Amino acid sequence: MEYDVIIIGSGPGGYTGAIRCAQLGLKTAIIEKYPTLGGTCLNVGCIPSKALLDSSEHFYNAAHTFAEHGIKLDHLAVDMPQMIHRKQEVVDQTTKGVAFLMKKNKIDTFYGVGSFVDAHTVKIAKNDGGEETIKGKNIIIGTGSKPMSFPSMPIDKKRVITSTEALTLEQVPKSMVIIGAGVIGAELGSVYARLGTKVSFVEFADSMIPTMDKTMGKELQKAIKKLGASFYFNHKVTKVENTGDEVVVSVDTPDGRGDGPEQITLNADYCLVSVGRKPYTDGLNLEAAGLQTDSRGKIDVDSYLRTSVPHIYAMGDVIRGAMLAHKAEEEGTFIAETIAGQKPHIHYRLIPNVVYTWPEVAAVGYTEEEVKQEGIPYKTGSFPFKALGRARASMDIDGLVKVLAHKETDEILGVHIIGPRAADIIAEAVVAMEFRASAEDISRMSHAHPTYTEAFKEACLAATDNRAINM
Repeated sequence: MEYDVIIIGSGPGGYTGAIRCAQLGLKTAIIEKYPTLGGTCLNVGCIPSKALLDSSEHFYNAAHTFAEHGIKLDHLAVDMPQMIHRKQEVVDQTTKGVAFLMKKNKIDTFYGVGSFVDAHTVKIAKNDGGEETIKGKNIIIGTGSKPMSFPSMPIDKKRVITSTEALTLEQVPKSMVIIGAGVIGAELGSVYARLGTKVSFVEFADSMIPTMDKTMGKELQKAIKKLGASFYFNHKVTKVENTGDEVVVSVDTPDGRGDGPEQITLNADYCLVSVGRKPYTDGLNLEAAGLQTDSRGKIDVDSYLRTSVPHIYAMGDVIRGAMLAHKAEEEGTFIAETIAGQKPHIHYRLIPNVVYTWPEVAAVGYTEEEVKQEGIPYKTGSFPFKALGRARASMDIDGLVKVLAHKETDEILGVHIIGPRAADIIAEAVVAMEFRASAEDISRMSHAHPTYTEAFKEACLAATDNRAINM
């Protein structure tokens, strides 16, 4: 079979790119090594983790806030098998939906491991044991990433686990050590902390979500600390050992602390290793296509997302940039339209980043640390959610909106939100910044009352000559 486009990998970038290719009249094939489409995001990432985040938040509210709302409950308990079952139903519905979209758009789907025979030919070792070879005028690599680890923390998938196993535990652990307090660690840590697990974060950096604005990390730590979590920042894990009934984690404390031993040990039922993800290109046989990866395992691409072989493109977690599902989606569409001769664009600075804890964290644009480092003159405005009537009505008063604007032009440079529905509110900031809006532009737009989005308007007012109304 010969195709205009072959896509290897059916994650958000792969299936989105496939649909856009089909819409543009390109004969398209997609290859997926697992039995279901959707990649990490739909199967063991974004979607299942959000299902558990919502379930755990419902339980936590039932246990801690319902009484204040005038709702009385007796014999409250976690039914973990049902929680996991519901999560899996959400996953199954979503992946079946993607399979339906492939059929609807007449995209040929192959289940198996795809590898290059040459620059135009892909061999598929099919899941049913067969083998097939197809050719493509254009080929897109979108094989995603997998959890990373270090020799000191060998993953056995029993007690030393990754995010994948953390989504399938059938009992609520009494305790869990999480190595890494980034996005994935924060989200899954908050799930189990809400359900009653004693969670301890060990983080090599000096804050939670260290790649985001420092204010967000500090505020998120305050919120998760209320769930009973402990934090060990500037600490380095030197050894993780599964002793059978528990895990023992050896940790070096910061140099020069002076108030404790040089090394401590943490004991827990499970250790979740959450130290990042690495590109997954195993088995692709890139060399046969004339390709190779860099020292970080990523594939180099140009501004058109073309590899060193012009008709082969790459996207998502296997190339530069943040490992985000919606970044991959934009890139899948970008490549499809580029192949079709259009002139698409992606503004990488304006791809939002979200942490789906509660309160949620969302950000777009520059952090305050970045504008300082680049010497950009700036001003800030912030507004706490506790000053909003809508937040008080829902008892979601933690967090704030922080706006960075250019000191001379007032153009919005960055928006950082921690609070209720931050993941949805950030879209307004993305739209504003795509059109290069100023803080005053937002401050003069009507926002419905009472809503959480008023906090964004008030933060923009605060950035514009400190004019916030409700603070």
